[in-house]
Amino acid sequence: MATLKAGRARSRGDARVHVAAVHDGVGRSPLIRITLFSLRHYWQASLAIGATIIAAVLQLMIPRLLGHAVDQAQNVVSVAADGAQQALLWSAATLLLVSVARGFFTLVQNYYSESVGHHVGYELRLAFYDKVQRLSYSYHDRVHSGDLITLGLLDLDGVRMFFSTGFVRTILLTVLIGVGAYMLLTTDVVLGLLALSFVPFVAWRSSVAQLLLRGTWIVLQEKLSVLTRVMEENLGGIRVVRAFSSQTHELGKFDTASAAALDLAHERVMIRVKNTSMMTLSFFVAMGLVLWVGGQKVIAGEMTVGTLASFLTFMTILQMPVRQLGLMVNSFARADTCGQRFYSFIDQAEEIIDKPGALPLEITKGTLRFEDVHFTYPGAAHPTLTGVTFEGRAGQTIGIVGAPGSGKSTIAHLIPRFYDVTSGRITLDGQDISQVTLESLRRQVAVVQQDSFLFTTTIENNIAYGDPWAKETKIERAAESAQLHNYIMGLPSDYDTVVGERGVSLSGGQRQRLAIARSLVLRPAVMVFDDSTAAIDAGTEHRIRSAIKAYASDRVTIIIAHRLSSLMHADLILFLDDGKIVERGSHAELLAEGGRYRALYDLQTRPTDIDIGEAAQ
Repeated sequence: MATLKAGRARSRGDARVHVAAVHDGVGRSPLIRITLFSLRHYWQASLAIGATIIAAVLQLMIPRLLGHAVDQAQNVVSVAADGAQQALLWSAATLLLVSVARGFFTLVQNYYSESVGHHVGYELRLAFYDKVQRLSYSYHDRVHSGDLITLGLLDLDGVRMFFSTGFVRTILLTVLIGVGAYMLLTTDVVLGLLALSFVPFVAWRSSVAQLLLRGTWIVLQEKLSVLTRVMEENLGGIRVVRAFSSQTHELGKFDTASAAALDLAHERVMIRVKNTSMMTLSFFVAMGLVLWVGGQKVIAGEMTVGTLASFLTFMTILQMPVRQLGLMVNSFARADTCGQRFYSFIDQAEEIIDKPGALPLEITKGTLRFEDVHFTYPGAAHPTLTGVTFEGRAGQTIGIVGAPGSGKSTIAHLIPRFYDVTSGRITLDGQDISQVTLESLRRQVAVVQQDSFLFTTTIENNIAYGDPWAKETKIERAAESAQLHNYIMGLPSDYDTVVGERGVSLSGGQRQRLAIARSLVLRPAVMVFDDSTAAIDAGTEHRIRSAIKAYASDRVTIIIAHRLSSLMHADLILFLDDGKIVERGSHAELLAEGGRYRALYDLQTRPTDIDIGEAAQ
């Protein structure tokens, strides 16, 4: 166990180093940041770059060797000299050796280029996932999960592939054209200029293609985000779709989004194909001119056939990089666009963070206090909470009730600091929760929400999610208190039973009870039940309430509910309306007041004896 813990600690340490490295270079252009981040893997990158240069140089030797071999073959045919024939064999062997060496270094280049790309992808995924975990609730309120999935898959892949498809390919083409141009121009200036005449045209068309592809890629990413969003919503709500027989409607929505993405993808392909074709055409025109002018020089005796063959061979070798130039341009455009989107996500400031000098929360008496708390959701015009003040001591149960939208769940979200209060403060044992570390605060505050999310793993792992090292007896006691132990023991694999995606194999009440057990394992200082017994029958709810009394004897328990039977036993009940506490007291005291609480109680216990419209006032 100690070895496992040490290994996990090292893994977390390595992960944090990678995550921190992704944030380097803020303010620089995306392409520079991607390049510098890729070069962190210096030995793989060095091997890839070195092998690229060597492979390019060896490739440039082939035209010279081939031209020399052609001249030697011509000598063999004309004079049939044994020495010329031997030289021809040596030239052929040298050519073969150089070709094999070039193939080997090309293999090294491809392998280590991909290696760098995959290491970069691994580290970017860590940074992306870390950022998703750290962003506040307000961010996730604004951004659809489908957009994040697109960002973490497509945009990240565009960044990852830049080193191999853009950076290394640029080095290869630069060496081929730069060194090759020097070799050609020093051999024959006229033919050299003709052989390289297509390069300016290709550079111009590449620039045009880059601008066009960059613009269309941004639009395509947006359309793919819509497509991912439609698919994610459909998969999440597949039961609703089936229940209302809306398969045809959903297919139509998906088809519309998919067709829009397909049309733009076709447009991008057309841009790339058109520009690649024009660049290739310019290449063949240049080759034709070299063949014509060079042929005239050979006829006039100003140049050997081997020299002309070396020019043509060089251009043939250059043909493939020219064909790939469109892909290289696309790689630059895609990396720039994807990098902008990815780094804008990575670099954005986190709203809920540890304040400078934050200390761990220390629990002594376990007193929770709201002091004139005001809160407004980001972007909202109307405050959600106004002047909320109350206190809860260890062993006390506080009930919160009110109409939908009155701010009940907001109180539950403010205690673990999912959001920061707009004004006022919340304290635990006199410590402002905004001044303590988030990790220590959230270990002492457990919120059980109505929508109970479960992971696709065993029941045991779901219950022990907050404390993976919890003993089996502790897990079983928590399940017993949540009135779930007997049901689990009746399953074929009891606690090792794997629940379906999002707990779909369990009923709503069972999921909520499992979520309650998950919180009870932590034994926090504050337990918040946010309408977490809504799907549980009254008998089971009563047994759960009785069972957790032992847990609640030394901690604050807050129960948020619409059903008054869930909280009428509370020591203090708060009635919220439009973000304000309009009534407070015990169940008996509030009934005696004859206010809104009494009207709601009468509505729930004697609904036929009271005018519903009057109770809602």
